[in-house]
Amino acid sequence: MRRALAGLTTRGRSFVAAGATAIACAVVLGERDLLRAGVLVLVLPLLCMLAVSRTRYRLACARRLEPARLPVGREARVDLRLENVSRLPSGLLMVEDRVPYALGGRARFVLDRIEPHGSRQLGYRIRSDVRGRYRVGPLTVRLADPFGMVELLRSFSLSDTLTVTPQIVPLPHSRLSGAWTGGGDSVARAVSAAGEDDVAPREYRHGDDLRRVHWRSTARHGELMVRREEQHFQSSGTLFLDTRRSAHWGEGLSGSFEQAVSATASIGVHLVRTGMSLRYVTDAGEALPGAPAEGTFEGLLLDALAVARRSTRGSLSAGLAALRGAHGGGPGGGPGGGREREGLVVAVFGALSAEEARSVAAMRRGTGTCVAVLVGGGPGNTDTPGNGGTGRPDTGRPDTGHTGSAAGLLRAAGWRVLPVRSAADLAQAWTTAGKAGEDFVRDGS
Repeated sequence: MRRALAGLTTRGRSFVAAGATAIACAVVLGERDLLRAGVLVLVLPLLCMLAVSRTRYRLACARRLEPARLPVGREARVDLRLENVSRLPSGLLMVEDRVPYALGGRARFVLDRIEPHGSRQLGYRIRSDVRGRYRVGPLTVRLADPFGMVELLRSFSLSDTLTVTPQIVPLPHSRLSGAWTGGGDSVARAVSAAGEDDVAPREYRHGDDLRRVHWRSTARHGELMVRREEQHFQSSGTLFLDTRRSAHWGEGLSGSFEQAVSATASIGVHLVRTGMSLRYVTDAGEALPGAPAEGTFEGLLLDALAVARRSTRGSLSAGLAALRGAHGGGPGGGPGGGREREGLVVAVFGALSAEEARSVAAMRRGTGTCVAVLVGGGPGNTDTPGNGGTGRPDTGRPDTGHTGSAAGLLRAAGWRVLPVRSAADLAQAWTTAGKAGEDFVRDGS
């Protein structure tokens, strides 16, 4: 009854107030007819309240969100199935699925009647131009009487999560030559150079290529054995994102941070789909270790980038320490050694000072390929007069002089530098990086 009293609508409260006033006036004036009218007006919303509070509808709800992860600007569809599992037909139902404002606001439906054991199918579309993780649901049902005196709100507990990922730019299939990536022909050459005795065999599994059968081990163990070549030379790499607030300018989709996140997602998805095992590192340190299951890392990376935010850190030291551990740590690859420590490193930065660029440049050691994507700058940047090459203009945009000098320092250390103004320029720049690698190998450097 307490919930029913709280569920009185404006009309119901008006009837209660009018009935009580009429009864009070009838008592004072001694008017029996006015008393009868007041009792009728007062009892009507109370009877409606009693009827709605004793409603025993048993409703079941099922929701399907397709897809549960999508890039910004794309639409997802939500399908609802509401079923009346009781023996009584339902009355007027107002159904609302709670949807965040960023996804388009409320989704409301009015159902006149659901027969016993009947069901209704409902559906709507949602989209977002802002990446993030959003909760869709739960579904709420408003029970109302025919006179509109009382409304009771009942809510389901079921909800789903929609992940809106950054915009992904398709990249050309351009191999970054000149680096050990462990994929393609380099694996075959490495294995053949190592010799047959250096191949680690394992038991044959359904679907293995019969050309990989290792006959010497098969004869020794008495069962079919195949070469396990991928254990010696694994395609590996590290993806780095600079999330420092001081390194980025602008707000919203046009800001350098959003463009950097989109570039990171595009590169990560492209490399994972080419068979590379990646790690994800930010200026705060390692965020995601490499996932062994195929296709797992792509989802984890997109989920992490969907909720990525600018950090208040002022230094790259923690991130570079994690990057140094991924890239060998010193001459000879550091602890663990081996060629797998010389994998590809792709780092996405905003504005870099000369000192920061020198620290980043020192990360490249050995024969590994390091690619730096500088977001917000251009290839022809020079020091800006009037600011001494050390500050930022009044527009809040990072100093282009810093970007230009950082690009030169990184190139001098052997990094391949891709200056882009937005993620849309990444595809063309990526092709340039691949051609630069071919020239690197052709020159014998």
